[in-house]
Amino acid sequence: MLAPSSPRKFMIFSVLAAALLLVLGGLFYQSLSAKQAVPEVSFTNLKGEQISTQSLRGKVVLVNFWATSCATCVAEMPHMVETYNKYHAQGLEFVAVAMRYDAPNYVVNYSETRRLPFHVALDVQGKLAQAFGDVRLTPTTFVIDKQGKILKRYVGQPSFAELHALLEQALAA
Repeated sequence: MLAPSSPRKFMIFSVLAAALLLVLGGLFYQSLSAKQAVPEVSFTNLKGEQISTQSLRGKVVLVNFWATSCATCVAEMPHMVETYNKYHAQGLEFVAVAMRYDAPNYVVNYSETRRLPFHVALDVQGKLAQAFGDVRLTPTTFVIDKQGKILKRYVGQPSFAELHALLEQALAA
């Protein structure tokens, strides 16, 4: 698009362009700062207990989509256990959701041999991954505040220093 040739048209063009940029910038900022509500779903942990996102309100929650066949997931899991152990007494809950393609017996074996201290759920039909925005990449971790709003989505292993700072802020709120 070419700028108009007269000074008056150029000034009008410049003002309109600046206004458009301000509007677009504001919409972009609003989309980044708006917190998305966590989907209303229920997890069934390996003990057969039902945990709904509604029942987790009032707590800060990590929901981690993972698989036993995912090298990054396996590498981050000891750090997730440390994170849970560090913040659980302050109100952190954690649900590790095994992807639908992960064999249930592998998940049970991994969970038992590593003594995972948090809820581990199977997503046999893929409905949980679908509800959380069609999660396909593992690991994907959601940080959810006490009001049930998603604060952050990590795809891949998070920076644990950054994650801990976010959790401390959310737990203090």
